[in-house]
Amino acid sequence: MSGRGRLALCAFAATLMAAGALVPLVRPATWLLHAAIMVALVSGVGALARRAPLARSLTVALQAAAVLLMLTVVFASDRALLGFLPSPGVFQEFGRLLTAGGEDVGRYAIPAPATDGIRLMLVGGVVVIGLAVDALAVTFRSAAPAGLPLLALYSVAAGLSGGEGGWLWFLLAASGYLLLLLAEGRDRLSQWGRVFGGASRAQGRFAAGLEAAGRAPAPVRTGRRIGVVALGIALAVPAALPTLDGGLLANAGSGNGSGLGGGGTISAVNPLVSLQDNLNQPTDREALSYKTNAPNTQNMYLRIMALDRFDGTAWKFSQRKVEDVPDRLPDPPGLSRAVSTREITTTISAAGWYQQNYLPMPYPASRVKIDGDWRFEPEGRTLVGDRGQSTRGAQYQVSSLMVNPTAEQLASAPEAPRALRREYTEVPSFLPTVVRTTALEVTEGAANDYERAVRLQDWFALDGGFTYDTQVDSGTGVTAITRFLKNREGFCVHFSFTMAAMARTLGIPARVAVGFTPGSPQSDGSMSVGLRDAHAWPELYFEGVGWTRFEPTPSRGTAPDYTRPDAPTSDESDPSRPEASASAAPSVAPSASESCQAQPTPAAECATIAPGAAAPPTDSGGLWGGLLVIGRAVVLLAGLITLTLLPLLLRTDARARRLGSRGRTEADARARTLAVWQEITDTAWDLGIPPDDAQTPRRTAARLVRLGKLDGPAAEAVHRVAGSVEQVLYAREPRPGTGLAEDARLIRAGLRAPVSRWTRLRALLVPRSSVRVVWAAAARWRAVTARWGRRRPRTDTPGPALTR
Repeated sequence: MSGRGRLALCAFAATLMAAGALVPLVRPATWLLHAAIMVALVSGVGALARRAPLARSLTVALQAAAVLLMLTVVFASDRALLGFLPSPGVFQEFGRLLTAGGEDVGRYAIPAPATDGIRLMLVGGVVVIGLAVDALAVTFRSAAPAGLPLLALYSVAAGLSGGEGGWLWFLLAASGYLLLLLAEGRDRLSQWGRVFGGASRAQGRFAAGLEAAGRAPAPVRTGRRIGVVALGIALAVPAALPTLDGGLLANAGSGNGSGLGGGGTISAVNPLVSLQDNLNQPTDREALSYKTNAPNTQNMYLRIMALDRFDGTAWKFSQRKVEDVPDRLPDPPGLSRAVSTREITTTISAAGWYQQNYLPMPYPASRVKIDGDWRFEPEGRTLVGDRGQSTRGAQYQVSSLMVNPTAEQLASAPEAPRALRREYTEVPSFLPTVVRTTALEVTEGAANDYERAVRLQDWFALDGGFTYDTQVDSGTGVTAITRFLKNREGFCVHFSFTMAAMARTLGIPARVAVGFTPGSPQSDGSMSVGLRDAHAWPELYFEGVGWTRFEPTPSRGTAPDYTRPDAPTSDESDPSRPEASASAAPSVAPSASESCQAQPTPAAECATIAPGAAAPPTDSGGLWGGLLVIGRAVVLLAGLITLTLLPLLLRTDARARRLGSRGRTEADARARTLAVWQEITDTAWDLGIPPDDAQTPRRTAARLVRLGKLDGPAAEAVHRVAGSVEQVLYAREPRPGTGLAEDARLIRAGLRAPVSRWTRLRALLVPRSSVRVVWAAAARWRAVTARWGRRRPRTDTPGPALTR
């Protein structure tokens, strides 16, 4: 197989190995087979075009046309001319599919079904990346820059998959890139002929001084070894770093909530900043199921974490220290023995697809039995997965307290500690005054913080005219709060975040809890918790009781007994919910949320997605938020990469044409000599020596030797090429020189030697001489316009006189 053939095969393999990281995102993975076939066809088109041979730009254009034709046949053949020729309707269909794909990725959790829109995003993205890799590595013979689109493909996949099997996909993607680099190195080395490797080490063999047939040359073997060692270090060092103690790494958090061993920290941002993209699930999907010995389940909220910091943009989770999970968790902060409590036991089972780093538990938990690497964050009383540990398929048991304060205990609660008040009543200085003034109006006449909290809850849930609506603009910052107070419509994020902010303006410590409402009862006595049960609610602090749940969102969850007048105690059984036993195995049958069963409302009105189940911690979407535009993002990224590398590609193509020109006639020899001279002057220009067209070749050569600090063979080569140029320009019988291309390469090496590394890098990526392409295009445009002007009929010549 030829060198280009090996390169093309390696480029194909590298693309598919990097695309493998997308496999966990969508099921079934048959889309990868379709992408592989298309990438193979694109590589085949490139191979045929290079064999013709065609200009490099034309080769890439033909491959791009092949991509468009294949996508048309697969995804929009019914809108195409003759079933395969793109038409305006084809592009409209692509737009429709991309829009539908965006809606699909916002609707489904990982792994999502391979709908037509998602398939177009995935297949189209992989094929475009394959085209970019083939063009860079094979057509333009630059394998190193081909790693950029491969890195983009892997990075998108790794970021969206939550790190699942990250080391395996990294190993595949890195191996593919390494294979590509080795193939290019072998191809470049083979152009020099057989490599002298010294005497044979085999006994009894004639020491010919050449490597035996079939054995890789020594430099290639060395390159392989270096690549394998580098790949091993890349895999081993990150795995070892989290175990280091002391120094700068002692307290480094791993981000996204995965803590460190030995008392590290965790840091996470708001996991509910944009639920709206995930509120239109066509069917509910069970995330958790549980059984409990609680007398009723109406207060069995499964809490994941608490958002305790409001910076005006979003509610976020502060950076906290984590520690080993104790056998028995410490007592909840602020809870006194005077408040009635009852310990209950709950057995919880997480679905195999439900994956996040925070463990859903009843609050406040007192004991947790779970396998795996989990860490305890005392302030929020949350369990955080360590070193990639997640809830996927977890089975665990939680002992927790049912706290039953009375209204009198809450009303008579003393003032909270100063440090706690200072932290949990902080609001940004630019918070609109309407938040505090509205809070004061709603709570006017209240005698204590408890009455103020109840009035805020009832104003949102009952008296304020608010509507639960998932179609409003989402957001969590001050602008969203102001809009919510004005329009009085939103979903749980708006209600909980706004009530917590208003409570803080009144001096009541507040934060926002994230988790699930109790779920729906099943026939076997278990409770099923689906994505639509995901919820956010405010927690307010009362000394003697601790962090206390309130429910301001209408039609979601239940208001706590201590906020309702003459409400029955929580020890009484709820006749609508069967008493559950902790002994039976949890159910895994999917079920709709109870709040959605009561009346035939649209799914969008009560649907929400579990935080962390399919949403990354960003303001713009869920865990699938990046995949919302993956097809268009990959295309845009490939375009940006190509645009960035365009000067390099144009310059490389020009050098190859000038030094590789052929021909035997006198005119060919003259053109070849002048092309080599042009390449030498452009190389000097790229390295900081601008051309001077007023100088003769001989004076130009002397100038290059002086300014380029050339000596020895490089200086002799400049004068030798200049002499050949004078021969073809001025001699009566031109005698062009030989070895001009080799001289040009020698001169280039000499000019690069004395300059800085930065100058060499700039000459490579942003060569000054690439402006000649602009000049040539402008000249052609002037010639075309001039020719068109000569062909246009004149309209200003006098015509025949008009007669009356």
